[in-house]
Amino acid sequence: MINKYLDDLESRIDEAGEAELIAQWKGFADGEVGAGVFRPQRNYTAEAGVEWPSFGVNEAIADKDKMIISQLSGCSSALARGAGSVLNVRSNYGTAIMSSLFGAEIFMMEDAMNTLPTSVPLPGGAGTIAKLVDAGVPDLNGSYGGMALEMGAYYVEKYAPYPKIRKWVSVYHPDTQGPVDVAELVWGSSMFYEFVDQPELVHAFLALITETYTKYLRKWLEIAPHAETIPAGYAPHWGLMHKGGIMLRDDSAMNLSGEMFEEFVRPYDQKLLEEFGGGAIHFCGHGDHFIEPMCSMTGLHGINLSQPHLNDMEVVWKNTVDKGIPMLGFDRGWAERALAEGRDLRGHVQVW
Repeated sequence: MINKYLDDLESRIDEAGEAELIAQWKGFADGEVGAGVFRPQRNYTAEAGVEWPSFGVNEAIADKDKMIISQLSGCSSALARGAGSVLNVRSNYGTAIMSSLFGAEIFMMEDAMNTLPTSVPLPGGAGTIAKLVDAGVPDLNGSYGGMALEMGAYYVEKYAPYPKIRKWVSVYHPDTQGPVDVAELVWGSSMFYEFVDQPELVHAFLALITETYTKYLRKWLEIAPHAETIPAGYAPHWGLMHKGGIMLRDDSAMNLSGEMFEEFVRPYDQKLLEEFGGGAIHFCGHGDHFIEPMCSMTGLHGINLSQPHLNDMEVVWKNTVDKGIPMLGFDRGWAERALAEGRDLRGHVQVW
């Protein structure tokens, strides 16, 4: 079943067109757009020669071939529309990849919801976390962590007979979240009390997560390195391309003050940015209260902010575009509003 769709995608990739698109993205990442916003676009379209099926999230998780088809269907759509997204796919297992390594139970959503799974926090609170800290780095092949690695290897295996797919379609790193996000998934919301009551334990667990994270992503990159056409020192993610090798998530940080962000989030994010040659950070929700210490990190080359309406965007602009830090995958309407109001985005905002 799968070869039919791989054959179709292989036949439709225009290498000169893909090279031109990558050059657009590299120019944006290097700050060469100059003004306005960056809206990448392919210089060609290529209609599908076969009808691509649609599979639900749970169905794709249960079947590697269906996951490949489901992920590559996004690439097929991009080619058909001439969209500006970099061709990429991932091991699509949701937010529980890292938390499951520490024993968190997977929570599958109902099929009708068609939503990626998450995990259930471990019982026992701080006592359980202390035992995890004592146990050290867990087995990297456990639960969804191991499944994501296996899926990465399966992509590489199935790509092998297809030179253009190997060359242009990256398998980007799975959703490994960020250290504090992983900690909340494992520990649960009671963790936030311990930022005050047991800060040493919080730091110890975050240090363990960061060590585990580093070893896991290094193993991932051995299995599924980026496509050879991604320039050295850059990485694809969600169809975007940014400098550095990692896309961190700091969704849990919205629950912390700016001061707590500096103490409990920034040191571990900074270590991971250093380990992987820099990267970008995504966060949901309200984050203008920590955007300044976030954007002071060395090696931060992009911000993906999903809910501008919850933020004071002038504070965000001052700490991102005014400092040369790109905004990735930003809401087009909000960007156009800022431009209409006379806000100089300095060519550092990418929209679709």
